[in-house]
Amino acid sequence: MVIRYFYTFFLTLVSPILLFGLYKKKPGKPTFGSRWKEHFGHTPPLHDQTASPIWIHTVSVGETIAATPFIRALHQQYPKTPIIITTTTSTGAQQAKKLADIAEHRYMPLDFPFAIKGFLGSIRPKVMLIMETELWPNTLHHVAKTGIPITVINARLSERSAKKYKKFQRIFDLLAKNLSLILCQHQDDADRFIQLGFVKDNVKVTGSLKFDIQVPDEIHQSGTLLRETLGEKRPIWIAASTHEGEDKQVLNAHRAVLKQHPNALLIIVPRHPERFNDVYQLCISEDFCTQRRTDKNNRSQQTQVYLADTMGEMMLLLRASDVCFMGGSLLGDKVGGHNLLEPAALGIPTLIGPSFYNFHDIANQLIACGATSIIENSDQLSQHIIQIFSDPQKAVIQSKIAMAFVQKNTGATVKSLSEIQKLIV
Repeated sequence: MVIRYFYTFFLTLVSPILLFGLYKKKPGKPTFGSRWKEHFGHTPPLHDQTASPIWIHTVSVGETIAATPFIRALHQQYPKTPIIITTTTSTGAQQAKKLADIAEHRYMPLDFPFAIKGFLGSIRPKVMLIMETELWPNTLHHVAKTGIPITVINARLSERSAKKYKKFQRIFDLLAKNLSLILCQHQDDADRFIQLGFVKDNVKVTGSLKFDIQVPDEIHQSGTLLRETLGEKRPIWIAASTHEGEDKQVLNAHRAVLKQHPNALLIIVPRHPERFNDVYQLCISEDFCTQRRTDKNNRSQQTQVYLADTMGEMMLLLRASDVCFMGGSLLGDKVGGHNLLEPAALGIPTLIGPSFYNFHDIANQLIACGATSIIENSDQLSQHIIQIFSDPQKAVIQSKIAMAFVQKNTGATVKSLSEIQKLIV
């Protein structure tokens, strides 16, 4: 109790800084408009009030995308039960709109008691499902106090994060007592949660929901169409989810690739929309013939770098590519890599830098089976790209291995639904 009071006091002190970052206008970032009030518990009731809804919190874009197959399966299993998705960010809200046919969206209340109480009073959910490990002390306390069971789905806990939490064991104990169930991606994650004090019987391994990737027919169709527009016979590689400090390394690698394959094309996809303009200016300053995806003037045959300055199109862009470098992995320990499963599901050979601790298990499995290679720097990146472009048969083999790996590990959605069934009925 005392710890939570101190936490709330500290949160109040730092909230202006957090809110500034959340509401700051940035190029390409959707605005909150009048809906900012939802962060403070002024939550409009759901349009469908026929029953208490299932509440799924997905934080932002990545979590919402990963949860999409699960949410659709949840709706199929409980078609008469309303579903509400909460996100903290406006970009997450934009992604959640794609599920408007089966779920309503509201913004997640900030972790202040008054905001959480306002949300719960309006929505009155029957169960709360938290995607991955978004654990807020006041939210968990007040939701559990109301008698609403809380389950963490697709939970992961890296060794690095576990060590940090261990330093604040009393706070972690405060969180643990409010959770009904933790459904982990891997056994390593489950072991770490148990070591931190969670009840063993309440920690299950259900696999990663990210393996249950659905590639709609329209993605294949639109990806094929984009490939035809960019150049069907051109070698094309994609640098996905790059961060500041990586773009220059990627462009250096592409310059080397062009010496061996002059008609090669790089699709670069910055992780954050506010960086679109900066990356475009960097490409221009590096003397690359650059086209933005939002530029409707078709000059693709002369283009050397294609800047993906849109949101929510990663699968489409991957479908139009021959090989993928996954960003967030060439910056030391700053980021820790991003998810390799989307390109793998599409049969795209992948490359990743040495820092991938956020996806340690998946990356190592893909490396072990030969679908992914580690590169240490831009020189090695260009060398691997050139090798793949020069040996199409090798790319075909890696493609088949990647798709088989994903297929072998599907099923987390079914397992997760089975575990939470007793909490929903």
